[in-house]
Amino acid sequence: MKITPIGIWGGYPNKNEATCAYLIEQDGYRCLLDCGSGVVAAVQNYTELKDIDAVVISHYHPDHVADIGVLQHAAMVGMQLKEWDVPLPIYAHDKDQEGFAALSYKGVTEGRAIQVSDTLELGPFQVTFCETDHPVYCLAMRFTNGERTAVFTADTAWKDELVPFAESADLLVAESNLYEKYLGIIQGHMSGSQAGKLASEALAKQLLLTHLPQYGELSEILAEAKKTYSGDVSFAEIGKSYQL
Repeated sequence: MKITPIGIWGGYPNKNEATCAYLIEQDGYRCLLDCGSGVVAAVQNYTELKDIDAVVISHYHPDHVADIGVLQHAAMVGMQLKEWDVPLPIYAHDKDQEGFAALSYKGVTEGRAIQVSDTLELGPFQVTFCETDHPVYCLAMRFTNGERTAVFTADTAWKDELVPFAESADLLVAESNLYEKYLGIIQGHMSGSQAGKLASEALAKQLLLTHLPQYGELSEILAEAKKTYSGDVSFAEIGKSYQL
């Protein structure tokens, strides 16, 4: 399993970059996790758009779905050129009916509903879900190939249920959008210390910090994560391939 960060920012992209998104690959199968602002441009550094087999969306905030429309235009052009053989499936929850309906477009993309209790079979991956603590309904995701496991918290405040969900993950990709001083003030997100606590309690083997803020000294978030997790922890690095 190869995981490549496409974007690492929360809310809006930093200059010339993208909001939080990941490309997950194995045996030629490619899954794009979230498709927010700047993602369609950025992901083309690592794959042709036509080679993406599936997209999975955690929730419908713009920093996670803003580029769905332009991806649909790319798919439409690809179908017209006969380069895309089948509609591109986009998996997401249907708790937001308007958002879910927008995932299907002119036969070139097809929205497919997922429930928190589902086990989704995507190529070599089995994907399970956990509801997070966010202002809108949002799903964390656990990808496994039977041997290795990667867990993505998506957007969330601390939630006890995430600990068993992330248990023994080879890679935990945890949102770390808050500086410690904003805990209890800004809702729906975790701090570095909380991401580290989650990794520690879940016995995760490696922690990547993502969904980062564009302000302040990011080194503070990493330092706080290291106080609560003694394992391998770093910021997710755009374009770096993490092999599990």
